[in-house]
Amino acid sequence: MNTQATIPLKTRITYALPGFALAVVGIPLFVHIPKFYTDVVGVDIAVVGLIVLGGRIIDAISDPLIGMWSDATRSRFGRRRPFIGIGSILVALALIALLIPPNMGSGMAAWWFGGSLIAVMFLWTMVTIPYESMAPEITYDYDQRTGLLAWRDGILIAGLLFASVLPAIIQSGIGAGEQPADQRRVFTWMAIIVAVLMVGLSWWMILTIKEKPLRPTAKGTVSWAAWKSVLRNRPFMILLASYSVAALGSNLPATLILYYVTYVLQIQNAELFLLLYLAVGIAFLPLWVRLARIWSKKSAWLLAMGLNTIAFMGVMFLGPGDVWAYGLLVTLSGTGMGATIALPSAMQADVIDYDAAQSGQRREGLYIGLWSISRKMAAALGVGVALTVLGAVGYQPNVTQTPQVVLALKVLYALVPALFNLLGIIIALFYPLNRSSHQALVARLQTAHSPASRATGPMPSAVYK
Repeated sequence: MNTQATIPLKTRITYALPGFALAVVGIPLFVHIPKFYTDVVGVDIAVVGLIVLGGRIIDAISDPLIGMWSDATRSRFGRRRPFIGIGSILVALALIALLIPPNMGSGMAAWWFGGSLIAVMFLWTMVTIPYESMAPEITYDYDQRTGLLAWRDGILIAGLLFASVLPAIIQSGIGAGEQPADQRRVFTWMAIIVAVLMVGLSWWMILTIKEKPLRPTAKGTVSWAAWKSVLRNRPFMILLASYSVAALGSNLPATLILYYVTYVLQIQNAELFLLLYLAVGIAFLPLWVRLARIWSKKSAWLLAMGLNTIAFMGVMFLGPGDVWAYGLLVTLSGTGMGATIALPSAMQADVIDYDAAQSGQRREGLYIGLWSISRKMAAALGVGVALTVLGAVGYQPNVTQTPQVVLALKVLYALVPALFNLLGIIIALFYPLNRSSHQALVARLQTAHSPASRATGPMPSAVYK
């Protein structure tokens, strides 16, 4: 395993492209779909929140199982690519069902929403877990991983940006208005575009990038021992705890931005602020990669979370018409957004190496699956809690909201994310791996080419220095 070889630009871009499609799928699920099903299809907002929460809980069970399944898979096409190829087609079909619901009563619409949403979530997992599991195997170099995953997550952010403006582009292009029938036309076109992207970009990647063959002693293990190994992986547990806590807060604004801008700031074109946030995130991502090379991934990540915390605290004090102040705070938050996505991903790859150095096995799928549970549960709680609370305090669509609803929006959109970010920062301070300790891990892995030389037992304390 050569830790110094430079990853070709073509490889970085090709690997990153499915991230664009996966992001374009994700934005409708957590930004557009809740409001579409409450305000257009006619499902009660509290019911939508509970369905999303329940769907995520059910879906989360599949994440580590698919990850471990892909770890243990052996085929002439590789461990990961068969899942990505088949899954991309199936998720495209399920997404079409979700975005193009038939006309029906609110009760049947709720069942349709629940069934199609769970199908999309499960099949999205079938693609996402094996796809993300490929990244740690492409390079073992501490800094090149940051660059590779910055490309992947930068293109992912570009996908978020594209998806955030896609409804407005479609609406303008087909001359649709705000009536429910017009919005259904918009979502029909969105389904077609996203499905084509999902299949096309996924297949381009799997036909272009070949997986590295495993060395004979490396294997995927579906056993209780594998789970115990995860619990003994101290760097992973700290990283997962910090990321999960911060993600719980950051998913609330993602869910509530359309509601916040419409009913608290009382302005239109909420998508423009989402566009600003994502564009700034892409623009500043190369800077965070540079800072991670100069300092460490951990230090750059802590700074990014700090900027987000400051921005969220400021948003708490805004009111009707505060467009410019909100725009400035969105810009500040967007400055650190790319780092909060790409740097934890690069750190995650490092803690997988920690497990490999201990066990002699490559279990990317298991670790990515557990990471995905955290990400999905954070998103589910963001949607489920936010929409359930809004329903409980009296939210009614398309009317002026009561002071109680406005206050709830402010607290959920700004105060809660700031507090969760602070807690995530405190936990991240205990993360032990840095550049030199990871190099020690890689050196240990390079000697583990046979059962006799496989490293076992607890990691020596020098790894933490």
